[in-house]
Amino acid sequence: MNCASVDRIVNALLYEGYILYPYRASSVKNHLRFNFGVVYPKSYAESQSGHDAWSMQTQCLASGNASASVEICVRFLRIVARMDGQIHESWQEAVECRVSLPVLPLGTLSAAPVRHEFSLPWEQETEGAIVRTREAVQGVIEASAEAVSKDAWRVTVRILNTGELPAGSGLRRELALPYSLISAHTVLEINGGEFVSLLEPPAEFSEAASACRNEGTWPVLAGDKGQRQTILSSPIILYDHPAIAPESPGDLFDSTEIDEILTLRVQTMSEREKQEARRIDERARRILERVDLLDSEQFSKLHGTFRGSAGESL
Repeated sequence: MNCASVDRIVNALLYEGYILYPYRASSVKNHLRFNFGVVYPKSYAESQSGHDAWSMQTQCLASGNASASVEICVRFLRIVARMDGQIHESWQEAVECRVSLPVLPLGTLSAAPVRHEFSLPWEQETEGAIVRTREAVQGVIEASAEAVSKDAWRVTVRILNTGELPAGSGLRRELALPYSLISAHTVLEINGGEFVSLLEPPAEFSEAASACRNEGTWPVLAGDKGQRQTILSSPIILYDHPAIAPESPGDLFDSTEIDEILTLRVQTMSEREKQEARRIDERARRILERVDLLDSEQFSKLHGTFRGSAGESL
């Protein structure tokens, strides 16, 4: 799959809320993390009376004949438990994962839905006094298509967490997260057809669009304006063709981030706070370095930009 046009958006969304200002493990805000797009193990999800899900469903519309094909890619984070035995400090990092399905013609998907199982094994690595551990994660991606009119299809992608929690672990969120798919996103790309906007569907697709059922995710058209070959389905509500503001110098990871305000706050951090942030996470260290290197011209761009309806800067 050629995801280059949406990779930057997905990369930013995967880590939305990953670590919050002031980027320290001791901060109360960072005691409850990974709140977006979590697909939990089934046993944990069912114990929560429906408040936490073990599945995620994307439904979108595609136009094209039966030979038009779709590529499906599911991206998510996997928790890495890090323990520093030298300073006796623990922290949860994350590693990016990608599971892709083979190219699937719409006619084939309509005749026989696809079920793709995947398994990520337990892993552990040691780097000096630091030990990093990843728990096993298991899941299934189901894909199907249904003809809704001539040369129009409803495409469904379901993500299921089929993993089990170890015996005696209890049903606590912090123990279920390492076995979960974190910040799960689904990317679909079509060849020989086009996707239909669910936000602004053409009149002939209005009824079919309203019948789409999305669970825990929000599909929008992605890529450059006018392109309809890619769908990005995110647990964060977006508009069609989302884009990162060119004025943004880099990710700040804090939910609903406002670059200027967060940058100013980082500049007020004490040296002790900065040392703690650098120590717990490589991404926090890069934020501090980037803020320290911002010149006055770069900082002035963070203050705000007016844009017209076509997206041009004013």
